Amino acid sequence: MEMRTLFISIKIVLLGLIILLVACNSKPKSKLADKKLVKISANENWIQLFNGKDLNDWDIKFKDHELGDNYNNTFRIEDGLLRVSYENWDEWNGKFGHIFYKEEFSNYRLRVEYRFVGEQVKKGPGWAFRNNGLMLHGQSAVSMELDQDFPTSIEVQLLGGGGETKRSTMNLCTPGTNVVLDGELLERHCTNSKSETYHGDEWVTVEVEVRGGESFRHFVNGKEVMYYEKPQLDPKDQYFEKLIPADGNMILSKGTISLQAESHNTDFRKIELLVLEE
Repeated sequence: MEMRTLFISIKIVLLGLIILLVACNSKPKSKLADKKLVKISANENWIQLFNGKDLNDWDIKFKDHELGDNYNNTFRIEDGLLRVSYENWDEWNGKFGHIFYKEEFSNYRLRVEYRFVGEQVKKGPGWAFRNNGLMLHGQSAVSMELDQDFPTSIEVQLLGGGGETKRSTMNLCTPGTNVVLDGELLERHCTNSKSETYHGDEWVTVEVEVRGGESFRHFVNGKEVMYYEKPQLDPKDQYFEKLIPADGNMILSKGTISLQAESHNTDFRKIELLVLEE
């Protein structure tokens, strides 16, 4: 009788252990995957794309100007900041500018700290008020046409508020590209994020998690505000035939990183990147 009681007790203990193990491994895979995408160890090595001293690792391209011509000394280093400055401009003349980091990337997390300062240059377009952007998976600076406004890319749009009305930042714009949003091909040029509005000259910390040709996630001050998939070339764009690879694959799985000069003074104090495993 005692042996039987002992045997039953052992079975109960074993059954309890099995139930416990099943429970520990029953978390939905989707939640675990999301957590893996969002959480990154603080001990990882971030690459400082901006060294706070010079622009030696960057290429500059302005519309209607040859590669390397820093028109009106617009992109400059001052007080340890990378500045987009319109101090030497009399008025806006349509010369859009971009500054490209020297390397291309595919799977990474990009972190940027920025702020808008001062007034917009005289006659700057209304939509470009407190407007800049992170141009990702872009074409190379050397491949741009002389009179091309923007590099074909996925633009993570940086916007500042005017003091009253709501205006989200970390929006999506698609010069020469398309993406898939909520399962559907998105062909409109710009789509707003779910971010708050940031007025005045305050510093804002933003991040973008890029997974090759699979997905993009936008974060503002640590909060996710946008997600989309399958970045790709737009076959309707005027530069499509020039940029489409020989195999006809329209998906953008890597490319350049560049910042804009669109008529409003902008400061950047941090531009860093963490390479992610594929």
